[in-house]
Amino acid sequence: MSAPTTHTHHTGGCQCGAIRYRVEGGLGDASVCHCRMCQKASGGFYMPLVSLGTARLTWTRGHIRHFQSSNAARRGFCGDCGTPLTYEAPDGVALAIGTFDDPGDLKPGIQWGVEAKLPYVDEVPALPQQETSADEGAAAFLATLVSYQHPDHDTDDWTPKIEEAREHWRPKEQGV
Repeated sequence: MSAPTTHTHHTGGCQCGAIRYRVEGGLGDASVCHCRMCQKASGGFYMPLVSLGTARLTWTRGHIRHFQSSNAARRGFCGDCGTPLTYEAPDGVALAIGTFDDPGDLKPGIQWGVEAKLPYVDEVPALPQQETSADEGAAAFLATLVSYQHPDHDTDDWTPKIEEAREHWRPKEQGV
């Protein structure tokens, strides 16, 4: 399994900042799950999760919403921005690793649900890699980008910038 983290506490939250949490104590194992439910819940190839283990989770801002994804588990998410936050089962709770402010030390130690693993996932690390700034078009786009994402640290106050974001959003096509 994964090596235990050296931190005594962690913080994290959703993309818009409406939901924040603090975890105190030793986290459990970190893993990735390839099952179709986790693919759907995360919108990705798999879902990286870390179990709470003996740690204590405190929601410090906002209230999560839930979707009962099966008779054995429910998923917690932000009702404003949709960020997936939790996997909750009778035997415990796991948090989405990408929602931690500092996810770098939460290294997965096992893969679950490999029977549903997408056939190309193992090939992704071999794909060509480049920094975004190496592409002129992407660099120009990033130069004009205004991020409404919550920063990767706790803030005394953070009002999600939903209305401001809507003012700047101009879809290229109707219905998008």
